[in-house]
Amino acid sequence: MVIFKAILPLQKYLHSQRLQGTQVGFVPTMGALHAGHISLIDRAKNDGKCVVCSIFLNPKQFNDKNDFDKYPVSTEDDIALLVKTGCDILFLPATEEIYPPGIEVKVYDFGYLDTILEGGKRPGHFRGVGQVVGRLLEIVNPGTLYLGQKDYQQCMVIYKLKEMMGLYSLEVVIAPTLREEDGLAMSSRNRRLTHPARATAALLYQCLVSIQAKQGSTPFSIVKKECLELLECKGFETEYVALAAAAGLTLLDDYMPGVATVALIAAKIGEIRLIDNILLEQ
Repeated sequence: MVIFKAILPLQKYLHSQRLQGTQVGFVPTMGALHAGHISLIDRAKNDGKCVVCSIFLNPKQFNDKNDFDKYPVSTEDDIALLVKTGCDILFLPATEEIYPPGIEVKVYDFGYLDTILEGGKRPGHFRGVGQVVGRLLEIVNPGTLYLGQKDYQQCMVIYKLKEMMGLYSLEVVIAPTLREEDGLAMSSRNRRLTHPARATAALLYQCLVSIQAKQGSTPFSIVKKECLELLECKGFETEYVALAAAAGLTLLDDYMPGVATVALIAAKIGEIRLIDNILLEQ
């Protein structure tokens, strides 16, 4: 694996790869890598790509400085894991490389997506995501971008970013969420869960499975109430339990037969905020 910390040497190396007919696949991360990240790298490798993974803890997408300060950092372990999995290139830039002093990085307006669910609960979050992903796409210029479904709304934001940047040839691959044995979605933030919190964290997924199972038999308003009561009883501070159209994330009051739908949930257990989602089978 080749490690680059500066943009120009990375771009020169990628140019040499493209001259040999190699296609570039890109997996952007904030580090604290887990099996979900590795599955994206494996997917890109299986697709025959020269795989670029970036590790950059982006300060602009954290509306809570405390969350940024406590985000898990394990760079040495991450590098060892990437080498083991056969990643081709690691881009490990400093903040000044992504956001050069005195140079204004473009800010994107995601409209409706920036006002609901994660956008409403984390003001400015998606503007920060747009800034860093926009920069990384400019730098790496991949043919394929690999994302995980766990951050579903963020995936929709990046689809819109792709359109706004005019990257019409960029393929975006959204891979299914990887889960622990009890159903908890894999996340870097899981490392911060206390033992008691970890024991109950999978309730989020159980709620999503219940929402999926009860379509066609129980109004969503009732299922939502059941989920909220269960989570509250187990010590969660629930931020939202929602149904939305899978395309565009228009919020729905009830199940819509024939419409591809996603159920989404966000809740805090202690000071750790968890999100998850599930696509409903039609």
